[in-house]
Amino acid sequence: MNRATAAPRRRSAALAALTVAALTATACAPQSSDASSDKDEKSGTLRVWLFQEVNNKPKEDVVNSAIASFKKANDGADVKVEYIPVETRAEKIKAAFNDPKSAPDVIEYGNTDTAGYVKDGGLADITKEFGDWADGKDTDPTARESVTVDGKVYGAPYFVGVRALYYRTDVFKELKLDVPKTQAELIATAKKIRKAKPELYGLAVGGAYTYGAMPFLWSNGGEIATKSGEKYTSALNSAESRKGIEAYTSLFGDDNCPAAKCAGMGGNDTVTAFASGKAGMAIGGDFSRAAVEAGKANGKFAVVPLPGVKEGEIAPAFAGGNNIGVLKSTERRTLAVELAKELAGKKTQGELFEAMGFLPTFTDVRNQVAEKEPFIKPFIDTLAAGAKFVPASPAWGQIDASLVLPTMFQEVASGRKDVEAASADAAKKMDDAFTNAG
Repeated sequence: MNRATAAPRRRSAALAALTVAALTATACAPQSSDASSDKDEKSGTLRVWLFQEVNNKPKEDVVNSAIASFKKANDGADVKVEYIPVETRAEKIKAAFNDPKSAPDVIEYGNTDTAGYVKDGGLADITKEFGDWADGKDTDPTARESVTVDGKVYGAPYFVGVRALYYRTDVFKELKLDVPKTQAELIATAKKIRKAKPELYGLAVGGAYTYGAMPFLWSNGGEIATKSGEKYTSALNSAESRKGIEAYTSLFGDDNCPAAKCAGMGGNDTVTAFASGKAGMAIGGDFSRAAVEAGKANGKFAVVPLPGVKEGEIAPAFAGGNNIGVLKSTERRTLAVELAKELAGKKTQGELFEAMGFLPTFTDVRNQVAEKEPFIKPFIDTLAAGAKFVPASPAWGQIDASLVLPTMFQEVASGRKDVEAASADAAKKMDDAFTNAG
């Protein structure tokens, strides 16, 4: 999901990764099944499903190299890889969970799907193997959280992506603006740009841009949900969360980003607005660089971490990305786990960054690639400051697909409800989903 000074083929993959992240977050969860296998054959062919990118050849080359290493270390084992279209992956995985005979042994999946897939009985618990894995000790804590449910590990993080603040260097120079160091300065700067250049959005924001809004909520001390024992409860209606919602929705208006145009915008829309020269700032991912460089903002932008409430603070960002998991139904568990570790290991992640721009999940590997690609430093600094994740609940898929958070932001931005009413309604919908998920 990350692009630095990548070649065009690498940059095209960035958009695909963004699409993967969006679709994996909203995919329908398969029905529950319990298709675990007692077999653990030490030879034979492993089937692997990976996501197909817009330009898939660079990814194939890296994967083939990893498979070659795996086969060299595991005589008698073979691997068959199928690159599945993102658009139809939900149905394929649903079928795989319910029909072990047609199921792969190893899959790539979106990190917001972990809890749902675990509840559905599809993923194998590899806690012990992950704990014994030498590479695993350097996994970023947030990335590890994305494969963990109730203290057990159900996969290996594959890549991660976060968002930061893109800004127009030419506009800032012309208007003699300083790069904002606090959230209040960010909001004030956005409105200064809009006032001086009414043809621009100061900061492009979107009512449907959940992952662009979350940093405002988190930096004000709010949470999406809290967990007590095994039960999640929405925290959108807390005083801290409401303060963050108020800060984000204050950016919808004629003095920055008119609600009539911006309330319906999603993340891609805000990045497109910035790339096309229609915004002074935008919240974009490491994976957004290709789109920006393909537009009018090319050569006239820079990136810094999104500021927090206090100077020196970085607003917590959502840690998106994908994981590699082993299916519970595999009849070659030991081999499948070894292959998963090879596909998601340090060597492969470093090569994936070179080929595709995917940001590694290992802190030491990230530091190494940052030396080669200065562009990604703001994103690495954001991760180091403490990125956050969505509730590790199977209910999250329903909450996300039902647009609970976007509806809340849009209701406030449009003036249909105040923050208190909108957040209370959203919290109730979330709590209902948590209850229904069990």
